[in-house]
Amino acid sequence: MKTLISNFLGLLYPNLCLICGENLTKSEHQICLGCLTEIPRTNFHKLKDNPVEKRFWGKADIQKATSFFYFTKGSPFQKLLHELKYRDNKEIGELMGKYSAVDLLSDDTFCSVDYIVPIPLHPKKFAKRGYNQSELICNGISKILAKPVETKSLIRVQANTTQTKKSVFERFENTAGVFELKHKETFENKHILLVDDVLTTGSTIEAAIHAIKKCDGVKVSIFTLAMA
Repeated sequence: MKTLISNFLGLLYPNLCLICGENLTKSEHQICLGCLTEIPRTNFHKLKDNPVEKRFWGKADIQKATSFFYFTKGSPFQKLLHELKYRDNKEIGELMGKYSAVDLLSDDTFCSVDYIVPIPLHPKKFAKRGYNQSELICNGISKILAKPVETKSLIRVQANTTQTKKSVFERFENTAGVFELKHKETFENKHILLVDDVLTTGSTIEAAIHAIKKCDGVKVSIFTLAMA
């Protein structure tokens, strides 16, 4: 009976791949296997001094940095981020966190982190959206790396304006003083994996690192789901 009901609902509300629109099999979730293999991965976790790390040279002291895939405006894979940020698709955030964390298992630096920390949203923005997309990604990473997600220490105290049309310098100015750190003892002598959804100039992450670095002995690595 359950199978019949499931098949009937499948006809009314087909489970389709977010990328290509084809029907998903029972073992597939949100993205079909074909599209999953076609995601334009960066593989930066395998490269020392990779393009993500270079964005922070001379700006912030980090251990390692990587992004899972390349983000190009108009690409079919833009749908992943659109679903996550604007379509209330919470499942895709955790799912992509899991997929990307499988790659990180081969790297000792990322496996050595003590806490996984999402870039926080301002409370007003969190209330409007209802969730933090970066925290969803963290939850997926946590299930693969078996490391705890920490959301109480790094907080956003300013609701800065949109970054979309700002220059690199304007983005830096727009994020100055945005974050504060509570309970500094939590991060002392710890290795933090700081997580965001998309890396553009890196100004937001840079501001978060400066707040975290007020702790003694703390180390920071960076992961973003996508790199613009």
